[in-house]
Amino acid sequence: MRCFALLCVMGFMLGAAMVPGKAETRSFRLSAPEDLEATGFLKYLLPRFSLKTSIRIEIVAADEVADVRFSAAEEGTPVFSGLGKTWFMDVADTGNEHVARFKDWLTGDIGRNTIDAFQPDGKALFTAALEEAEETGPVVISGDVSEGERLSVIHCGRCHMVNEQTRFTTIGSTPSFAVMRSFADWQARFEAFFALNPHPAFTVIEGVTEPFDITRPPPIVPVKMSLADLDAILAFVSRIPPADLGPPIQYE
Repeated sequence: MRCFALLCVMGFMLGAAMVPGKAETRSFRLSAPEDLEATGFLKYLLPRFSLKTSIRIEIVAADEVADVRFSAAEEGTPVFSGLGKTWFMDVADTGNEHVARFKDWLTGDIGRNTIDAFQPDGKALFTAALEEAEETGPVVISGDVSEGERLSVIHCGRCHMVNEQTRFTTIGSTPSFAVMRSFADWQARFEAFFALNPHPAFTVIEGVTEPFDITRPPPIVPVKMSLADLDAILAFVSRIPPADLGPPIQYE
Protein backbone atom coordinates (compact mmCIF):
# COMPACT_ATOMS: atom_id res chain seq x y z
CA MET A 1 0.00 0.00 0.00
CA ARG A 2 2.83 2.36 0.91
CA CYS A 3 4.57 1.62 -2.39
CA PHE A 4 1.35 2.28 -4.31
CA ALA A 5 0.87 5.62 -2.52
CA LEU A 6 4.47 6.61 -3.22
CA LEU A 7 4.05 5.80 -6.91
CA CYS A 8 0.89 7.92 -7.05
CA VAL A 9 2.66 10.90 -5.52
CA MET A 10 5.62 10.54 -7.87
CA GLY A 11 3.27 10.23 -10.82
CA PHE A 12 1.41 13.39 -9.81
CA MET A 13 4.67 15.34 -9.41
CA LEU A 14 5.97 14.14 -12.78
CA GLY A 15 2.70 15.03 -14.46
CA ALA A 16 2.72 18.52 -12.95
CA ALA A 17 6.29 19.08 -14.09
CA MET A 18 5.27 18.22 -17.64
CA VAL A 19 2.44 20.75 -17.78
CA PRO A 20 3.35 23.39 -20.38
CA GLY A 21 4.19 26.81 -18.94
CA LYS A 22 4.93 25.56 -15.43
CA ALA A 23 8.72 25.62 -15.65
CA GLU A 24 10.56 28.92 -15.67
CA THR A 25 12.55 29.21 -18.89
CA ARG A 26 14.39 32.49 -18.12
CA SER A 27 14.09 33.60 -21.72
CA PHE A 28 12.00 35.73 -24.05
CA ARG A 29 11.54 36.26 -27.77
CA LEU A 30 12.63 39.36 -29.65
CA SER A 31 11.96 40.35 -33.24
CA ALA A 32 13.62 42.96 -35.40
CA PRO A 33 13.60 44.03 -39.08
CA GLU A 34 16.10 42.35 -41.39
CA ASP A 35 18.12 45.55 -41.97
CA LEU A 36 18.80 45.89 -38.24
CA GLU A 37 19.66 42.22 -37.79
CA ALA A 38 21.97 42.27 -40.83
CA THR A 39 24.31 44.79 -39.13
CA GLY A 40 25.36 42.18 -36.55
CA PHE A 41 24.30 44.60 -33.81
CA LEU A 42 21.89 42.18 -32.13
CA LYS A 43 24.47 39.38 -32.01
CA TYR A 44 26.76 41.88 -30.30
CA LEU A 45 24.20 43.44 -27.94
CA LEU A 46 22.01 40.61 -26.68
CA PRO A 47 24.71 38.23 -25.35
CA ARG A 48 25.94 41.00 -23.06
CA PHE A 49 22.57 41.13 -21.32
CA SER A 50 22.49 37.33 -21.10
CA LEU A 51 26.02 37.38 -19.73
CA LYS A 52 24.98 39.28 -16.60
CA THR A 53 21.50 37.86 -16.09
CA SER A 54 21.52 34.30 -17.52
CA ILE A 55 18.34 35.29 -19.35
CA ARG A 56 18.43 34.09 -22.95
CA ILE A 57 16.93 36.05 -25.83
CA GLU A 58 15.65 34.22 -28.89
CA ILE A 59 15.65 36.27 -32.09
CA VAL A 60 12.59 35.55 -34.25
CA ALA A 61 11.36 36.86 -37.58
CA ALA A 62 9.43 40.13 -37.66
CA ASP A 63 6.16 38.31 -38.45
CA GLU A 64 6.43 35.86 -35.52
CA VAL A 65 5.01 36.19 -32.03
CA ALA A 66 7.49 38.03 -29.81
CA ASP A 67 7.66 39.54 -26.32
CA VAL A 68 9.74 42.49 -27.55
CA ARG A 69 10.02 44.20 -30.93
CA PHE A 70 12.65 46.61 -32.19
CA SER A 71 11.27 48.84 -34.92
CA ALA A 72 11.32 52.36 -36.29
CA ALA A 73 7.54 52.63 -36.04
CA GLU A 74 7.68 55.08 -33.09
CA GLU A 75 5.87 52.66 -30.81
CA GLY A 76 7.23 52.08 -27.33
CA THR A 77 10.46 53.46 -25.85
CA PRO A 78 13.22 55.00 -28.00
CA VAL A 79 16.41 53.09 -27.18
CA PHE A 80 18.99 53.83 -29.87
CA SER A 81 19.49 55.46 -33.24
CA GLY A 82 21.32 54.31 -36.34
CA LEU A 83 20.88 53.53 -40.05
CA GLY A 84 19.21 56.92 -40.31
CA LYS A 85 16.42 55.94 -37.90
CA THR A 86 15.43 56.06 -34.27
CA TRP A 87 14.74 52.55 -33.01
CA PHE A 88 12.00 51.84 -30.48
CA MET A 89 11.49 48.97 -28.06
CA ASP A 90 7.86 47.87 -28.08
CA VAL A 91 6.90 45.43 -25.31
CA ALA A 92 3.99 43.05 -25.93
CA ASP A 93 1.56 42.16 -23.16
CA THR A 94 2.77 38.56 -22.80
CA GLY A 95 3.43 38.63 -19.06
CA ASN A 96 7.10 37.72 -19.44
CA GLU A 97 8.78 39.12 -16.31
CA HIS A 98 12.26 39.08 -17.85
CA VAL A 99 11.42 41.75 -20.43
CA ALA A 100 11.31 44.53 -17.81
CA ARG A 101 14.80 43.62 -16.68
CA PHE A 102 16.05 43.83 -20.27
CA LYS A 103 14.45 47.25 -20.69
CA ASP A 104 16.07 48.54 -17.50
CA TRP A 105 19.46 47.24 -18.64
CA LEU A 106 19.14 48.63 -22.16
CA THR A 107 18.18 52.14 -21.00
CA GLY A 108 20.65 52.19 -18.10
CA ASP A 109 24.32 53.17 -18.08
CA ILE A 110 25.67 49.73 -18.99
CA GLY A 111 23.24 49.21 -21.86
CA ARG A 112 23.87 52.70 -23.21
CA ASN A 113 27.63 52.26 -23.09
CA THR A 114 27.31 48.88 -24.76
CA ILE A 115 25.29 50.40 -27.61
CA ASP A 116 27.83 53.18 -28.14
CA ALA A 117 30.76 50.72 -28.06
CA PHE A 118 29.54 48.80 -31.13
CA GLN A 119 32.09 49.86 -33.75
CA PRO A 120 32.44 47.08 -36.37
CA ASP A 121 34.64 49.21 -38.67
CA GLY A 122 36.12 51.51 -36.07
CA LYS A 123 33.13 53.85 -36.26
CA ALA A 124 30.05 53.83 -34.04
CA LEU A 125 27.07 52.52 -35.98
CA PHE A 126 24.46 53.11 -33.28
CA THR A 127 24.11 55.60 -30.43
CA ALA A 128 21.97 55.43 -27.32
CA ALA A 129 18.84 57.51 -27.79
CA LEU A 130 18.33 58.58 -24.20
CA GLU A 131 20.06 61.31 -22.24
CA GLU A 132 23.15 60.29 -20.27
CA ALA A 133 22.50 59.48 -16.64
CA GLU A 134 24.25 61.61 -14.03
CA GLU A 135 27.53 60.33 -12.64
CA THR A 136 26.96 58.81 -9.20
CA GLY A 137 30.56 57.97 -8.29
CA PRO A 138 33.01 55.14 -8.96
CA VAL A 139 31.54 51.76 -9.85
CA VAL A 140 32.64 48.94 -7.54
CA ILE A 141 31.44 45.49 -8.56
CA SER A 142 31.00 42.79 -5.93
CA GLY A 143 32.77 39.48 -6.41
CA ASP A 144 35.90 37.46 -5.62
CA VAL A 145 38.61 40.05 -6.28
CA SER A 146 41.56 37.71 -5.62
CA GLU A 147 40.17 35.10 -7.98
CA GLY A 148 39.50 37.82 -10.54
CA GLU A 149 43.12 38.93 -10.44
CA ARG A 150 44.34 35.35 -10.77
CA LEU A 151 42.08 34.69 -13.77
CA SER A 152 43.07 38.01 -15.36
CA VAL A 153 46.74 37.05 -15.20
CA ILE A 154 46.03 33.61 -16.68
CA HIS A 155 43.67 34.65 -19.47
CA CYS A 156 44.63 38.27 -20.20
CA GLY A 157 48.21 38.60 -18.99
CA ARG A 158 49.69 37.20 -22.17
CA CYS A 159 48.70 40.43 -23.98
CA HIS A 160 47.69 43.05 -21.38
CA MET A 161 49.54 44.34 -18.35
CA VAL A 162 47.17 43.23 -15.60
CA ASN A 163 49.41 44.01 -12.63
CA GLU A 164 53.12 44.37 -11.83
CA GLN A 165 53.53 40.62 -12.25
CA THR A 166 52.72 40.93 -15.96
CA ARG A 167 54.61 44.16 -16.69
CA PHE A 168 57.33 42.46 -18.77
CA THR A 169 55.36 39.55 -20.24
CA THR A 170 52.80 41.39 -22.33
CA ILE A 171 52.43 42.80 -25.83
CA GLY A 172 53.51 46.43 -25.72
CA SER A 173 50.89 47.59 -28.23
CA THR A 174 47.94 46.49 -26.07
CA PRO A 175 46.60 48.84 -23.37
CA SER A 176 47.05 47.92 -19.73
CA PHE A 177 44.10 47.24 -17.45
CA ALA A 178 44.82 50.53 -15.66
CA VAL A 179 44.66 52.45 -18.95
CA MET A 180 41.41 50.75 -19.98
CA ARG A 181 40.04 51.40 -16.49
CA SER A 182 40.34 55.13 -17.28
CA PHE A 183 37.93 54.83 -20.22
CA ALA A 184 34.44 56.18 -19.56
CA ASP A 185 32.91 52.96 -20.93
CA TRP A 186 35.39 50.57 -19.27
CA GLN A 187 32.68 48.37 -17.74
CA ALA A 188 30.90 47.81 -21.05
CA ARG A 189 34.23 47.08 -22.75
CA PHE A 190 35.22 44.45 -20.20
CA GLU A 191 31.76 42.86 -20.12
CA ALA A 192 31.72 42.68 -23.92
CA PHE A 193 35.41 41.97 -24.53
CA PHE A 194 34.75 38.56 -26.10
CA ALA A 195 32.91 40.19 -29.02
CA LEU A 196 35.44 42.98 -29.61
CA ASN A 197 38.28 42.27 -32.03
CA PRO A 198 40.53 40.39 -31.89
CA HIS A 199 38.97 38.40 -29.02
CA PRO A 200 36.20 36.53 -30.94
CA ALA A 201 38.86 34.58 -32.85
CA PHE A 202 40.14 32.85 -29.72
CA THR A 203 37.65 33.35 -26.86
CA VAL A 204 34.90 31.04 -25.59
CA ILE A 205 32.45 32.06 -22.87
CA GLU A 206 30.60 28.99 -21.65
CA GLY A 207 26.90 29.20 -22.50
CA VAL A 208 27.24 32.50 -24.36
CA THR A 209 29.52 32.30 -27.39
CA GLU A 210 29.16 29.89 -30.27
CA PRO A 211 31.73 27.11 -30.87
CA PHE A 212 34.64 27.84 -33.18
CA ASP A 213 34.14 27.15 -36.87
CA ILE A 214 36.05 23.91 -37.56
CA THR A 215 37.37 25.47 -40.77
CA ARG A 216 38.79 28.46 -38.85
CA PRO A 217 40.52 27.22 -35.69
CA PRO A 218 41.75 29.82 -33.18
CA PRO A 219 45.18 31.28 -34.04
CA ILE A 220 46.41 30.92 -30.44
CA VAL A 221 45.58 28.79 -27.42
CA PRO A 222 41.90 29.61 -26.77
CA VAL A 223 40.74 31.64 -23.80
CA LYS A 224 37.97 29.65 -22.11
CA MET A 225 36.03 30.95 -19.14
CA SER A 226 32.61 30.86 -17.49
CA LEU A 227 30.27 33.69 -16.60
CA ALA A 228 31.38 33.31 -12.98
CA ASP A 229 34.99 33.76 -14.08
CA LEU A 230 34.12 36.96 -15.93
CA ASP A 231 32.19 38.28 -12.92
CA ALA A 232 35.29 37.78 -10.76
CA ILE A 233 37.46 39.58 -13.33
CA LEU A 234 35.02 42.51 -13.40
CA ALA A 235 35.14 42.71 -9.60
CA PHE A 236 38.94 42.88 -9.77
CA VAL A 237 39.01 45.47 -12.56
CA SER A 238 36.51 47.71 -10.77
CA ARG A 239 39.06 48.16 -7.99
CA ILE A 240 42.01 49.07 -10.22
CA PRO A 241 42.85 52.78 -9.93
CA PRO A 242 42.42 54.38 -13.38
CA ALA A 243 45.69 55.41 -15.01
CA ASP A 244 46.36 59.14 -15.01
CA LEU A 245 46.68 59.95 -18.69
CA GLY A 246 47.15 63.66 -18.06
CA PRO A 247 45.04 66.57 -19.33
CA PRO A 248 43.63 66.51 -22.86
CA ILE A 249 45.92 67.80 -25.61
CA GLN A 250 45.36 71.49 -26.30
CA TYR A 251 45.37 72.57 -29.94
CA GLU A 252 45.99 76.15 -31.01
